Amino acid sequence: MSRTAAAVAPFEFQTATRMVFGRGAFDRVPALVRELAELEGVDTTKNPVLIVTGESERFSKPLEEKLVGELGARAATFRCPRGEPTVASAIACIEFATKNKCGIVVAVGGGTAVDTAKCVAAMITNGGAEPDLYEFLEVVGRAQPLTKRTAPFIAIPTTAGPGAEVAKNSVLEAGDRKVSMRHPFMLPSVAVIDPLLTLTLPRDVTAHTGLDALTQCIEPYVCCAPNPMVDAISMAGILAGAGALRRVVDDGSDIDAREQMCLCSYYGGLSLANAKLGAVHGFSGTLGGLLHAPHGAICAALLPHSWTINIGALEGRVSKDDPELAKRALARYVDVARAITGNPNATARDGVAFLVDLVEHCSVPGLGSFGLKPSDFPSVIEKSKQSSSM
Repeated sequence: MSRTAAAVAPFEFQTATRMVFGRGAFDRVPALVRELAELEGVDTTKNPVLIVTGESERFSKPLEEKLVGELGARAATFRCPRGEPTVASAIACIEFATKNKCGIVVAVGGGTAVDTAKCVAAMITNGGAEPDLYEFLEVVGRAQPLTKRTAPFIAIPTTAGPGAEVAKNSVLEAGDRKVSMRHPFMLPSVAVIDPLLTLTLPRDVTAHTGLDALTQCIEPYVCCAPNPMVDAISMAGILAGAGALRRVVDDGSDIDAREQMCLCSYYGGLSLANAKLGAVHGFSGTLGGLLHAPHGAICAALLPHSWTINIGALEGRVSKDDPELAKRALARYVDVARAITGNPNATARDGVAFLVDLVEHCSVPGLGSFGLKPSDFPSVIEKSKQSSSM
């Protein structure tokens, strides 16, 4: 990965104010809520803590009991419907939070819970009603910037994949589209990452979210606008994910591998929040809205094909156009290939072979199994051209 030193392009780096990582970190949440309440002047005996979660009570119920028992706080729990986060569900949660006069928001769950809660925390202080939300949504709304800080927000992921706990945007389904609400104010006040919470994930969710995490480390590293902070973080995530994903898919009780995948997810979230992505995420938003399939499964299905096409295009450009630029870009694919294979002499094509084998090992279904048809291709391509990830 050593290359001749070059000028460093200007860059910014943003993330959550505080991150708490480790086995058992979930037990610290009541104390973190107390700290935030004191810092922000929120009386949790009058203004309930909003818990945003999924359909399961596995983590939300004990959290609610601890908040009430240890802090004497009030709590109000909103359960997101199964599936990807939607504008309709976010609006319902905003109305729930407003009705209950919630002051602090805590998300515990997968990307659906975290993205919904992130949107709600923003809207508690920036409006609160359905018309107000559309002021801030991209594509289907006016994409206006937030004018006020969000409500205090703690994000607790229970999957290792989306990295939403350290990202500055919320991705929601709006009909057949996936749209974002984004602003630096939306970065959580605290991200709590506890690998123990991921031990009960089923094999398919482990595989899909894990490949999503790996993709979110790979794409920023090979993107057209890298920066040195993201280079270091994304490569650390690539090394963690490539070494642990197969292990955790084969044995979900392997806590060391679970821990590494949580790091991979965290690094991926940091990377995507501070750099560009690529074709996998460029297409995944459009395909997610069309197929209503899990985001991680779509990313996993696209990853090896995206790599194959990009590498082929770069190899063709080495002898045309701007050969030096193409060589530098191709060198980044070689970096990743050597990291994921563990072979210091690996080529970019060896990286493709590794990813194809990994996706097959994870039993990732093709997009046709979710209902994608060749007749959909022109529309998918046209809509994906508008993606900020492209």
